[in-house]
Amino acid sequence: VSWEARTSQPLRVEQFCSAPAADTVVQQLLPVAEAAPFPEPPDPKTCSPREYLEYYIFPVLLPGMAELLHRAKKEKCFERKRTKFIACDFLTEWLYNKNPKREDEPFTEFFSIPFVSDWLKDHPRPPIPLSLLLSEEEASIIIQSFWRGYRVRCDREIQELRQWQKKLREDKNIFKSVREFWSKQEAK
Repeated sequence: VSWEARTSQPLRVEQFCSAPAADTVVQQLLPVAEAAPFPEPPDPKTCSPREYLEYYIFPVLLPGMAELLHRAKKEKCFERKRTKFIACDFLTEWLYNKNPKREDEPFTEFFSIPFVSDWLKDHPRPPIPLSLLLSEEEASIIIQSFWRGYRVRCDREIQELRQWQKKLREDKNIFKSVREFWSKQEAK
């Protein structure tokens, strides 16, 4: 069965987003070594681009893409315009850790992958905005605490207290007193 025959029906995102459907789709689409149209693996240096894709690339890439869609759904990428999830980073980490040459090695985080850390030394990323790092609960706590503080500061009695403190600071000039104290200490 050729790749075209396997993909004659259009793929829908829903197929990849639910776990049972994704497993079925991946099993239908992926050329498994036993079910591959080639009796033995073709030589990667002499085979056609199509054979190379079908035998060497798609069996690894398609499960990674299915996993990417699962993670994107979990990170609510389909619900929001902006998220902290970076699909290329996820896929890079997934492919690196699923590499058959690294079969017995432990899981490696994205930023610990050697070629990634080398690249980021020369091309540092801007920091991710706090709005993307906070969960909805953390963000709501910060917003609510700011609003409560604002409402308290607007209270008439609190305004009087703040004006009294300001006047007291001006009258006593505490900053000047502190400066004089330290200059005397340094002179000793």
